[in-house]
Order: sequence, then structure tokens, then C-alpha cells
Amino acid sequence: MKQEYDFSNGERGKFFRENAKLNLPVYLDEEVQRYLQERAEAKGVEIGLLVNEMLRQDIKLIEAVK
Repeated sequence: MKQEYDFSNGERGKFFRENAKLNLPVYLDEEVQRYLQERAEAKGVEIGLLVNEMLRQDIKLIEAVK
């Protein structure tokens, strides 16, 4: 790595996109992923759809006890 970088010709916001969607990677433990993948296959849905459905249910439970 250089001691100093020259940003004098840099352009602020060059790659900024106001409506860009950010998808965060989520890393699951191997046994959790295996379990969820099996459940998703049994239901005939993608694992992401299953996980989102489960998280929505958890959110409802959390909100119910607030």
C-alpha cells in the first residue's frame, strides 16, 4: 500500500446511484443452512424466500410482546 494517494483528479459521487439497491450477504452456519435448504426444498421454494418468511414471523412475535 502506498504511503499517500493522489485524489486531486477524483470526482465525488461518480458511482453514486440514488436508487441503487444494496443486498447484504448473510453467512449461515453449515448446519443451519443445510436445515433451511432441506425445508425450502420440501416446500418447493427458494431458501431466501423461506428465510424471509421466517424472519417476518419472528418480527411479528417481537412486535406483539413489546
